[in-house]
Amino acid sequence: MFEGFETREIAGEGATLFCRIKGSGAPLLLLHGYPQTGAMWAPVAEQLAEHFTTIVPDLRGYGRSSAPESSGGANYSKRHMARDMIALMRALGHDRFSLAGHDRGGRVAYRLALDHPERVEKLALLDILPTVEMWERVDAGRMLSSYHWAFLAQPNPMPERLIASDPVFYLDHTLASWTRDKSTAAFAPEALAEYRKGFSRPGGAHGPCEDYRAGATIDPADDEADRQAGRRITCPTLVLWGTDGTPARSGDPLAIWRDWADAVEGQAIESGHFLVEEASQPVLDALLAFLRK
Repeated sequence: MFEGFETREIAGEGATLFCRIKGSGAPLLLLHGYPQTGAMWAPVAEQLAEHFTTIVPDLRGYGRSSAPESSGGANYSKRHMARDMIALMRALGHDRFSLAGHDRGGRVAYRLALDHPERVEKLALLDILPTVEMWERVDAGRMLSSYHWAFLAQPNPMPERLIASDPVFYLDHTLASWTRDKSTAAFAPEALAEYRKGFSRPGGAHGPCEDYRAGATIDPADDEADRQAGRRITCPTLVLWGTDGTPARSGDPLAIWRDWADAVEGQAIESGHFLVEEASQPVLDALLAFLRK
């Protein structure tokens, strides 16, 4: 994976961030989701690096980045994680950049665009709705299909200890359950090995659990404050979602995001939740068409 990419460790806002870098031209930041690492971008990163300076970090608490201790999600709010990304990009000499985020990385990405509009050229969001909108749409079916939102947000150490008892089983089950074909076939062996290693390291579940604790408390409160104040995403925004992903079961993703952003376009991709790995060519085509306008 990531042939020819430079690897670096860069100081974020209280965390050390592992990242991969390649290419020249305008800077593009790619953010991964749960329960993955930056390796999820491998199917499209090399092609994107032909057009952009492409930076692929692991979020704090995931993969090879550090996992600061935290309680109740305090150090894992999307506002805090967005500041990580600004510090990382500033260290690389980029004050303004485009970014694409999948899942939790998408939540970091849209929070960054809301809090720091001067930093963001273009924004691409993959298979997510705003966090507060997700909680407002919870029903029995959603709680069964997305049980992890409540499970991971339980107080430390309950979910951490349960996951640590068999982290590879938990990871593989989670990945397979969100794909269209309900298997891990879409994931490259090298990427799957990296995901497993991250979850199997001592304390490997703590960062992701804190991420979801923030997602149940701090993050929706920040969203609601922006909604009440009328703050909106002002940069051009691309929304992609899987035909068998979560947003597709929650209404019209474009209509929902148009309540939050001024200039929204997008489309469904024939895929489960993991668009980049399940449908890499359609995702690449959509990203290039949007980012190269």
